[in-house]
Amino acid sequence: MQSKAATVAQYLAELPPDRRAAIEAVREVMLANLDEDYEEGMQYGMIGYYVPHRIFPPGYHCDPRQPLPFAGLASQKNYMSLYLGSVYGNTDHEAWFRKAWAATGRKLDMGKCCIRFEKIEDVALDVVGESVRRVPTRKYVVYYQEVMQHLRKAGAKRKPKKPAARKK
Repeated sequence: MQSKAATVAQYLAELPPDRRAAIEAVREVMLANLDEDYEEGMQYGMIGYYVPHRIFPPGYHCDPRQPLPFAGLASQKNYMSLYLGSVYGNTDHEAWFRKAWAATGRKLDMGKCCIRFEKIEDVALDVVGESVRRVPTRKYVVYYQEVMQHLRKAGAKRKPKKPAARKK
């Protein structure tokens, strides 16, 4: 569920105490391990970590007015979520991430890039920190540009669909 909060402080103030404590713990790890060129702010109704336009002027392809998202941290209706864009689609990083998390003995509840958790004890904070540290801003931008270039080429190679037959 998206928040209407304009600042991270407002977002945190909206949360019940137990959720606030868990989100703040993950946030501390994020801030301690982020490359200095990433910024934190509100993005898409949650706490966002992103590549600002001063570093990557084109912004996010889905909405160029937005800076390039790197990670997100949110309190959802039934759980909390940490979204790690650097894990999504990067098979090497994802494989490392899953293996490192498994080594902690904690259960990983993960979608494409969304790690879901109900309490802070569910989160392998050291793995999250290392995952963030492994992807400095410039490396993430290069990865993003490579993915976008690959998608453009793949789209250009597709044969156009034949128009549907007209019904008489």
